Amino acid sequence: MDVMPLLLLVAGSAAVAGAARRTAVPAPLLLVAVGLAVSYVPGVPGYTLDPEVVLPLLLPPLLYTSASDSSYLDLRAQLRPVALLSVGYVLFATFVVGWAVYLIVPGIPLTAALVLGAVVAPPDAVAATAVARRVGLPARITTILQGESLLNDATAITAYRVALAAAVGEGATWLGGIGEFLLAAVGGVGIGLVLMAPLHWLRTHLKEPLLQNTLSLLIPFVAYSVAEQVHASGVLAVVVVALYLGHRAWEVDFATRLQEDAVWRMVAFVLESAVFALIGLQLPVVLRGLGEHEGVAAAAYAAVLFVVVVATRFVWVYPAAFLPRLLSARVREREQNPTWRGAMVTAWAGMRGVVSLAIAFSIPLTVHGGHPFPQRNLILFLTFTTVIGTLVVQGLSLPPLIRLLDFPGRDPQTETLAEANAQAQASRAAEVRLGELLSDERNALPPPLADRLRAVLERRRNAVWERLGAVNPVTGESVDDTYRRLSREMISAERDVFVRLRDGRYIDDEMLRTLLRRLDLEEAAAYREAG
Repeated sequence: MDVMPLLLLVAGSAAVAGAARRTAVPAPLLLVAVGLAVSYVPGVPGYTLDPEVVLPLLLPPLLYTSASDSSYLDLRAQLRPVALLSVGYVLFATFVVGWAVYLIVPGIPLTAALVLGAVVAPPDAVAATAVARRVGLPARITTILQGESLLNDATAITAYRVALAAAVGEGATWLGGIGEFLLAAVGGVGIGLVLMAPLHWLRTHLKEPLLQNTLSLLIPFVAYSVAEQVHASGVLAVVVVALYLGHRAWEVDFATRLQEDAVWRMVAFVLESAVFALIGLQLPVVLRGLGEHEGVAAAAYAAVLFVVVVATRFVWVYPAAFLPRLLSARVREREQNPTWRGAMVTAWAGMRGVVSLAIAFSIPLTVHGGHPFPQRNLILFLTFTTVIGTLVVQGLSLPPLIRLLDFPGRDPQTETLAEANAQAQASRAAEVRLGELLSDERNALPPPLADRLRAVLERRRNAVWERLGAVNPVTGESVDDTYRRLSREMISAERDVFVRLRDGRYIDDEMLRTLLRRLDLEEAAAYREAG
């Protein structure tokens, strides 16, 4: 096995993603553009998206890290709009896009057109949420887009399987399709509910951080594979487990949380970078074998399909945003009033991604009877152009659109006040608990050590308030910023001494690692305080 192509993909995509942080272009878009540019460079290996790799090996960890970073409470509060997008919109887009393709492409069967509709139906909100965070989109819209991206793949994959069964001649019926959809949805959620408590118990009872992090890396694959074994939705199983574990992450040992955070940030960075680079690198593959549809005809179909996909989302989003409020007093009482600006951004943030391409590449070469799958190469091409078109056109125009609509920005002072009040309540509880502990003779401490505990508590209580104070006229720093900077400088000085002592053979490397880890934890705490 030649590992060099894989190493080139990972290293190259990571380098491009790192460079994107120094530009105004979101990393997913730059990765796709670079992938397109280098796909025909001599010497660049040929990369083909293998659905047997993308769906069971890349999709679960991407879903897991996104879901575990999401807010279960926020998603629950936005469950109705999320469900309308992740289920209602995907099914609506499958039929509308499929019917449009059936009308514009001569000779394509309706069943094959519906396969294409299911393939391009689910938006991939990774790029959209990346833009949203970068330009300060309101939290409610970001939550809706995140929730949609977590759940819509399950709907699309199920719709694809039903349409594919009809296209290859397996005699699929409407009743059978509904039954398969219910099995996937209910089964996926059920598997997630069954697995989440035992997995959380294991996370909280394993005492070795290395074992806990190994379990963390295995969890998304376990949830996905168990659900898929019983023909349920692995996507929903992963999301349910990840939301539960993320909501209860505070119960896990602090060392595990620190390691998990670092590990999953790295995993998400590498996978997301490689996935978007792979999208651009598929150009030679999808252009191969278009046959009668090459040239102007293929470009015309792609342009029409892009317009239909974009328009379909607008047709669904605006009624879905406003009609429930007109029809239900309960919705008006319980949910925040949507705005036309929020609906505009939600409708425009419909970029497609690697899941659509992976599903398209899983279309079989033949149907029952051995005949070629109708228009398979054209379906691959139209999926690719839709993914690229939405990523480039909508992805590049989304930030200026958000700025043009002039959403109210976040108020840092209000957020800092809320944080300070929360810290004050927690500090009071800690102070009471410290008094109770010190009153017990089993917890007797010398006065300097007891005072040190109180000083740490006082420092934590005052840190947030100090961010609201005056700034240093020379450095522009707040008192708290200066405190953290000096703390890091002191730690750096200690680190230099430890290294010199090791180099002088006064301490060995094992002791150096122990001392440096202690300093690293202190520096990590200071960094997190800095936000």
